[in-house]
Amino acid sequence: MARGVIYGKSFICLDLRQVSPVKLAVSPPSLSDRTATAGASALTGSRRGVRSFLPFIGPAVVASIAYMDPGNFATNIQAGARHGYLLLWVVLMANLIAMLFQALSARLGIVSGFSLAALCRQHFPRPLVMAMWVASEIAAMATDLAESIGAAIGISLLFGLSLMTGLLITFAITWGLLMIQSRGFRPIELVITGFVGVISLAYVIELFIAPPDWGQVLYHTIVPRLDGSDSVTLAVGIVGATVMPHAIYLHSAMMTHRVYARTDAQSARLIRYSNIEVLLALTLAGLVNMAMVAMAATMFHQGHADVGEIETAYHTLLPLMGVVAAGAFMLSLLASGLSSSVVGTMAGQVIMQDFVGFRIPMWVRRVVTMAPAVVVVAMGAQPTEALVLSQVVLSLVLPVPMIALLILIRRPGVMGAFAIGRRLQAVAASGTVIVLGLNVILLLQTFAD
Repeated sequence: MARGVIYGKSFICLDLRQVSPVKLAVSPPSLSDRTATAGASALTGSRRGVRSFLPFIGPAVVASIAYMDPGNFATNIQAGARHGYLLLWVVLMANLIAMLFQALSARLGIVSGFSLAALCRQHFPRPLVMAMWVASEIAAMATDLAESIGAAIGISLLFGLSLMTGLLITFAITWGLLMIQSRGFRPIELVITGFVGVISLAYVIELFIAPPDWGQVLYHTIVPRLDGSDSVTLAVGIVGATVMPHAIYLHSAMMTHRVYARTDAQSARLIRYSNIEVLLALTLAGLVNMAMVAMAATMFHQGHADVGEIETAYHTLLPLMGVVAAGAFMLSLLASGLSSSVVGTMAGQVIMQDFVGFRIPMWVRRVVTMAPAVVVVAMGAQPTEALVLSQVVLSLVLPVPMIALLILIRRPGVMGAFAIGRRLQAVAASGTVIVLGLNVILLLQTFAD
């Protein structure tokens, strides 16, 4: 009998003399198989140094694209144009909250082996679960509204097409990208990482061409201040655009099937690797968001404070800073819209199948979540205003996964020895209270008007 070992999903024969050369047909291990195997080696300690961390880079990077989606472009451009550097502290605060909750979401998936949505279905009353599912589906549609319209704006401006044509092209491209999932988790992670690189490089170029007032950037990053009702609305929009409900659901799901920890020691090591990845990926996302605000403050606040739309920002940048700055801005928007639309659809699948145990074909999910964007464009609504409002909707839905995660992550029955302690519970609760407080302010302001 031929001796061999299992490598990923493939059987590798060790004694070829006992196998007929005609019948020998072993498929090579896939990229995802090799990543999982390398990750397992790192958890056992047989793979060390930087190489031990590389297999774990992916989930937080995928989640981070939700923090650089076109909704961020819309809210950050308006924040910088109208209020200069004033709201940079909101970007920092929102990013810190996002780091904490993405890390907790990953921890939940690693330890429990289930996604946040699946655990909600297991531990919460069914009426509450159904209400949470509906709220989360609304968030998924609001997310896709921002992402699809953002990519469509980029395509329409770069190639001189109508917005509806750009939307249909966005649908086709994202559908093609989603098909990469059939090859396992690693290829789609690498594709999204490439998009993150494009966005980051674009804003390095922007800051090089139009350097901000770094003293003002530092001051307003650490000194909290608001100025009128408009700044409150934008602050809530920034939080909604930064701390994304669907990213919290998706991150926990991605951690359940990548690399398996077989002991508590391996789980602890996997959580440590995950926390490092979250720190790196979301720090980069936070810097990109701050660069968006700084660019808008530098270019538009003095003399062009009325710039509130992405299209106007592009047409204003073109004569002011030239084709390189305007092109980098639009390329980053296109990369953001396409990649975040892919991630949003992936999250929508997780939300439906894990909340209600029902799975629909990917193309149906893509059509349903894209429908609001088609309606907005067909009605001739102002795209950037729709983007900002979608982020406010996301901020209103955001407490749902935050509170659910806070409840489950502290339960020993779910987390065992990895349930978070009181100090971390207090920090997470404070983040939730901040989001709820901003939402209450927004609602009071809306009804007062």
